[in-house]
Amino acid sequence: MRFDASLAAFFTPTRPWPIPNPPRKRARQTLRRTAINKRNLTAVKNQLKNVRDALKGGAKDKAKSAAATFFSTIDKAVRPDACHRNAAARHKSRLSSALAKLA
Repeated sequence: MRFDASLAAFFTPTRPWPIPNPPRKRARQTLRRTAINKRNLTAVKNQLKNVRDALKGGAKDKAKSAAATFFSTIDKAVRPDACHRNAAARHKSRLSSALAKLA
C-alpha cells in the first residue's frame, strides 16, 4: 500500500502528545477503502481486457460470457463509487454495440 509510510506517524508512539482516536480510525478507514477501490478497479481493467481480446478473436460465445462477467464486475465497482456510473454505462454501451456487430 502506498499510504503505509505516510500514515505510519499515526501509529508510532514517538510523538510528544497522544493522538486521539478519530484520526486513527479515519486513517484505518482510508487504508481499507483504498485497498477495496484498487481491487475493484483492477478487476474492472482485467475483465475489460478479457472482453476486448474475445472481441478481437471473433468468438461470439466467449465474448458474450466475458461481457456478462465484465458487466457484473463494473456494476460492483460502481456501487462503492470506485468507478463513476456514467463511465460504467459508457463502457457497457460500447461493448454491447461491439457484441451486436460481431453477430
